[in-house]
Amino acid sequence: MDHNPYPPAAPVLYTADGQPLYATAPLTNAPAIHQPTAPQPAPVYAHPPVPHQPTVVLPAPAAAAPPARDPWPARLAAGGIGLGAAGLGIGYALQAVAAAGSSLGGLAAIGAGAYCLAKTRSSGGGGGQGAVNVSVNVTNRNR
Repeated sequence: MDHNPYPPAAPVLYTADGQPLYATAPLTNAPAIHQPTAPQPAPVYAHPPVPHQPTVVLPAPAAAAPPARDPWPARLAAGGIGLGAAGLGIGYALQAVAAAGSSLGGLAAIGAGAYCLAKTRSSGGGGGQGAVNVSVNVTNRNR
């Protein structure tokens, strides 16, 4: 079943010298030879045409709105909401700074403790001698 909404194209016949003959579906009249139209000459102007100049359209100035009543309750509510949000933001920022400071302080304390332990231990040698020089003289007079 053909669902093409367009009728089939009429066949084009050609003469012996190559001229197209346009025929309709049932060929009832003699076919007409296609005669192309001659190109039209360009118009001659006394003056060359003026190119289109863009025009600038400025909107009409808006009429000033009549002074309305001051919505001070709305301004107070908006200010309170804004200040509350700013306070929350500042609180979160300070909490983050405190957490970072305490973690950096803990790391510094661990580093200082490790440094102190490394400096107070003996650095080798025998018998666990430290940096203190001890001299012991023992004499037994009761002999």
